[in-house]
Amino acid sequence: MQHLEALTREAAALAQGVLPLTGDEAEVGRVMQICNACRYCEGFCAVFPAMTRRLEFAKADIHYLSNLCHNCGACYHACQYAPPHEFAVNVPQAMAKVRAQTYADYAWPGAFGGLYRRAGLATALALAAGLVLFLVLAVAMRGSLLHAPLAGNFYAIFPHNLLAAMFGAVFGFAVLALGVGVTRFWRKVSPGEVEGEARGPAIGGAAHDALRLRYLDGGHGQGCNNADDAFTLWRRRFHHFTFYGFMLCFAATAVATLYHYLLDLHAPYALGSLPVLLGTAGGIGLLIGPAGLLWLNLKRDPRTGDAAQKPMDRGFIALLFLTSLSGLALLAWRDSAAMALLLALHLGVVMALFLTLPYGKFAHGIYRSAALLKWNIEKRRPGNLALGSD
Repeated sequence: MQHLEALTREAAALAQGVLPLTGDEAEVGRVMQICNACRYCEGFCAVFPAMTRRLEFAKADIHYLSNLCHNCGACYHACQYAPPHEFAVNVPQAMAKVRAQTYADYAWPGAFGGLYRRAGLATALALAAGLVLFLVLAVAMRGSLLHAPLAGNFYAIFPHNLLAAMFGAVFGFAVLALGVGVTRFWRKVSPGEVEGEARGPAIGGAAHDALRLRYLDGGHGQGCNNADDAFTLWRRRFHHFTFYGFMLCFAATAVATLYHYLLDLHAPYALGSLPVLLGTAGGIGLLIGPAGLLWLNLKRDPRTGDAAQKPMDRGFIALLFLTSLSGLALLAWRDSAAMALLLALHLGVVMALFLTLPYGKFAHGIYRSAALLKWNIEKRRPGNLALGSD
C-alpha cells in the first residue's frame, strides 16, 4: 500500500508538472495519472482500459476520455482515494466539467459556444420565443385561438409549406452545427486514424454500446450510483425510454412525410394509422423517460456531477417532456375548438427544442457516440502505449 501511495504521489506530481493543461482539463489529467497507477476500476467502463493505453494525457486525450465517461458514479464510490483522501480523486465530477467545455470549444459557429454555459437562460428564451411566435401566427391566421372544430386539420391553421420551411430550416441548421462540431472533435482526438478502421466491426461495436447504453451498468450489470452508493438500473431504463421515445417520434414524422409526398396522403391521419401509432408510443416514452430522469437528477449525489450544468440538463429534460405532453394533448383534443391553441403551444415547444439541439444537452449523445467509436477502433489495435497528443 505504501508503494502504491508513493507511486500515485509521483504520478500526481508528474501530472501537475508537465501536462500543458489548465483548470478542469488539468484536474482530469491529474486524476488519470493517479488512476493509471492504481487501476482498481479497470473493469468498470471503457474509460479505464482506454486510460491504460496512455502514459501521458494531453488535451485531446482529456477530451476523448471525458466524453467516453457516462457519469455512472461507480468509480467514485469504489475509489480509496476519493475525498476526503488527500489525493481527492473524483473522476465523474472532473470529467463532467470537461465535457461541457468540449461542447463549447468545438461548437459551430464558435461564437455560439457560450450558449452551453448559459443553457438555462437560452432554453427559457427559446421556449418563450417559440410560444409567442406560434401563438401570434395562429391569431393572425385564424383571428382567434378558439374556433369551430376543424376535424383535426392542422393545416387549416398553419399551411403545410410554411411549417415545412420553418422547421426544415431550423432542424437543418441544428444538424449542420452538430455535424461540424463533432467533426472538429473527431479530428482533434483521432489524429492519424488509418483509413478503414472506422468501419465494420468498430462501427457495429460503437452502435451496440450506444444503443444498449452499455456503460450505464456500472461495469457489473447492477447499474449506476445515483443518490448514494446503492446501485440502480433506473438511470439506464429512463434513458432508454427517452431515446427510443424520441426515435419513435422521429419515425412518426418521417412516415408522415412519406405519406404526404410519396403517397399523396395528407394529415390528419386516423388514430390507427402508422404515424399516429408511432407518435403515440414515442410520446408515452418521452413522458416516462424525462420524468424519471428529472427525478433522478434531483436526487443525484452532487459530488459526482457538475452543479453548473444542472440548468442545461433540466432544461433539455423539460423541453422533451413538454414536447410529448403538448403533442399527446393535441392528439387527444384535435377535434375540439381549442385545436389552434394546442397546436400553437406544441409547435412553440418543438421549435424551442430544435433551436437548442446544437447548443444544449442533446450534444452529449453525439460526442459520446464519437468517443465510443474511437474506443471501438482503439481496442482493436495492438496494446501499444500512447504518449498523448495535443
